[in-house]
Amino acid sequence: MAIGKDTALRLMLVADLVNEAEAMVSRLRNAGTAVRPLRPESLDELLSMLAQQPVDMVLADYASALLPFEQVAKAVAGGGRDVPLLAVLDGINDDILEQVQVLGAQAVALRDRPQQFLKAVHAEWQALESRRSQRRLEAQMRETQRRCDMLIDSSREPIAYIHEGMHIRANQAYLEMFGYDAFEDIEGMSLLDLVAPQDVPEFKALLKRLSKGEDAPPRYELTARDVEGQDFPAVMEFSPAQYQGEACLQVIFRHQASEVDPELARQVEELKQRDPATGLLNRPTFLGLLDAAVAEAAANGAAHGLLLVEPDHYMQLLDVIGLDAADDLMAALGQRLTAAAPEALVARFGEHQLAVLARNSDYHATSALAERLRAGIADAVLAVGNNSLNATASLGGVQIGEKIASTSQVLAKATHHLAAAVGVGGNRVELYDPSAVDRAEQERIAAWVERIRGALAGDGFQLGFQPVISLQGESEEAYEMFLRLLGSDGVPVEAEAFLPIAEEHGLLGEIDRWAVARAITVIGERLRAGKRTRLLLSVSQEAVLDPQMPAFIQAQLDQAGVPGELLMLAVPEAKVFVNLNGAQAFAKALSACGVQLALERFGAGLNSLQILQHVSPALLKIDPQFMEDLARNGASQAKLREIALKAREHGIRTIAPHVQDAASMTLLFSTGVSYVQGDFLAPVGREMNYDFSV
Repeated sequence: MAIGKDTALRLMLVADLVNEAEAMVSRLRNAGTAVRPLRPESLDELLSMLAQQPVDMVLADYASALLPFEQVAKAVAGGGRDVPLLAVLDGINDDILEQVQVLGAQAVALRDRPQQFLKAVHAEWQALESRRSQRRLEAQMRETQRRCDMLIDSSREPIAYIHEGMHIRANQAYLEMFGYDAFEDIEGMSLLDLVAPQDVPEFKALLKRLSKGEDAPPRYELTARDVEGQDFPAVMEFSPAQYQGEACLQVIFRHQASEVDPELARQVEELKQRDPATGLLNRPTFLGLLDAAVAEAAANGAAHGLLLVEPDHYMQLLDVIGLDAADDLMAALGQRLTAAAPEALVARFGEHQLAVLARNSDYHATSALAERLRAGIADAVLAVGNNSLNATASLGGVQIGEKIASTSQVLAKATHHLAAAVGVGGNRVELYDPSAVDRAEQERIAAWVERIRGALAGDGFQLGFQPVISLQGESEEAYEMFLRLLGSDGVPVEAEAFLPIAEEHGLLGEIDRWAVARAITVIGERLRAGKRTRLLLSVSQEAVLDPQMPAFIQAQLDQAGVPGELLMLAVPEAKVFVNLNGAQAFAKALSACGVQLALERFGAGLNSLQILQHVSPALLKIDPQFMEDLARNGASQAKLREIALKAREHGIRTIAPHVQDAASMTLLFSTGVSYVQGDFLAPVGREMNYDFSV
C-alpha cells in the first residue's frame, strides 16, 4: 500500500499525559498526515493492542513514568511484528542516543523540533511501507514462479532454460523430444550436444552473440540430434528469462518436418501471437515482450513506457452496441492506438483492456504518447458494427527503468494508475515515473551549475576568512580563505555543497583560477593598506595537474605586485598520494613563484608520513577527525604529537583546525603543533579584523 494523502498512520502513542499525545497527533495532522491514534495506559493494555490491532508505529516518550521506555521497547520487540519504535525526546546527547538504540528504537523524534519530528516519523513510516511492499512483491514473485513452473511442466511445448550454454531446467516435453528419461540426464549438459555436428559452428557463434546481449532471431532453424544420435530438422525460439534469480535464456525446441512450407510455418507462428478477435498481439506474447523490456532496463538502463488503456463507461457502451460487439469495440480502439502510435506495440491485455509498449521512450516521450493516444480516442468516431460511437478512454502507465525493473512491479503500478484515472472520471492519463525524484535532482544540479557559472563570470562567490593563529608567539597575520556561494534562498552555502557538482561538470579548474586570482588581489589590497597578510587557500587536484597553473599564478602575482611568499596553496593529502609526480612538479613550479605548498586533511591515510619522503610541503593541515573530542581521545592526542614531531624533523609547520574548546587548546600547546584555527578561537567571517597582537 503506497502512502497517500488519505492513507492513515495507525499510531500508538505512549505518553503520561493525554495532552502530550494529542499534541503529537495534532502536529502530524496539521502537516497533512491522517492519523488513527491509540494510547495504552498500562503495559497489559499495550500488549493487548499490539496483539489485536494493526499498528504501524509506536511513539514512546523516553521519560515516561507510566510506561517506562525499556518496557515498551521489550513489548514491541517481543510482538514478532515489524513495528518501528521511535523515542520521543526533549533533547539528545550521545549517551541518550546510544541508550535508545540499544533498547531497540529505530529513530528519535525531538518534541521541540517540529520539522525533525515530522521528518523522523515520515521517514520510518516510508521505510516500513517499503519493507511491506518488498515482502508482498517477494510473495507475488514466489507465487508467479510457482505458477510458471506448473505451466512449463504441463506445457506440450519443449521448453528448456539455458545459462552460459548449459541446461539448468527442462520440461518433460523437451526430455521426450530428445529421448531422455529425467532432467538429471541433461542437467549441466551443453546445448551444443543436442545440435548436429555440421550446425555446431554457426550455432555456437549465435550463442556467443546472445551472451553479448544481441537480440535473438525470432526463428532459428537447425538440425538437432537426440540421445540415440538420430538427426531431425528443428526450429528454435529464444527469449531472455530468469530462473531462480539468475538471468538465462528460455529455449523452445520444435520438430520441423522437412516437407513443411517455411512461409506457412511463419504464418502459423504469427497467428499464434495474435488475438483472433482483434488482430492485436495477445496477452502471452505481450507479456514476453514486456519481460524482455524490463530485463533490458535492469541490465542496460534502457527506458521504456507501458500504458494500459480501458474505454470509459464500458458497461454503458455495451448497452448501446450489444454484448456481441464487445470484441469489435476493442478492435476499433486497437486500430486507433495503432494508427496514433505505429512505432509502439499494441496488445489486447484483458477483456476490455489494451496495452501499449513504447520501447526506448523516456518519461517525456511516454507522457506525450499517452496524451496523444487519449486525445486520439476522444476525438475519433469509432465504427463498431452498425454503431458510430464517440468514446473516451483512461490510460494508466509506468515508466520502466532501473528503479522499477520488475515485471510484477511494472504491472502493479500501471494497474494502480489506471484505476486512479478511471476513479476521477476517466478521459485522463495517470503516469508513474520512479525517476521523478532523479529529475528533480537533475534540475537542482542544473540550477547549481548555472549559479556557479554566473559566479565565475563575475564576483558571485562570497569570501570568508578565518585567522590562523600561531602557538609559537609569532604575530604575523595569516588567514585561510574560503569560498561560499549564495543558494536560491540567498543563504551562503559552504564549498562542500557545490564543489562536487562543479567537479562533475568540469568547473573545478575555473574555480581554482578564480579563487587564486581573488586571493592575490586581497593580499595586494592588504599590502597597500599597510598590512602584510599571508593567505592559505585550498585548490583542487585539477590545479595540481594543470601545467598552465604556475604561469597563471606568476602572472597574477606580477600584475598585483604581490610577493609569492604571502600565498600558500593547500591540496588534500589523498589527491597528492595518487598523483605524486604531478604534485612534485607542481610544488617545484610553485617554489619558483615563491608560493608555498600545504597538504591538508593530513593523517587520514594509512601511512600518511610516508608521503613526506616524496613531497616537501611547507605546512601540514591535520585532518579534522583528530580534533573531535580531542580532550578525551588519547589516540588522537598521540597521533597529533607524532605528526607534529615528524613535521619538525622535516622543517615543516603544522596546523590543528576545528579547535572546539579550551581543553583542546590546552592540549595543543603540549603537542608541538605550530598553528591553530577554529570557531572556538574565531569563526569564519567576511572581514579580516582579528587582533594577532593579543
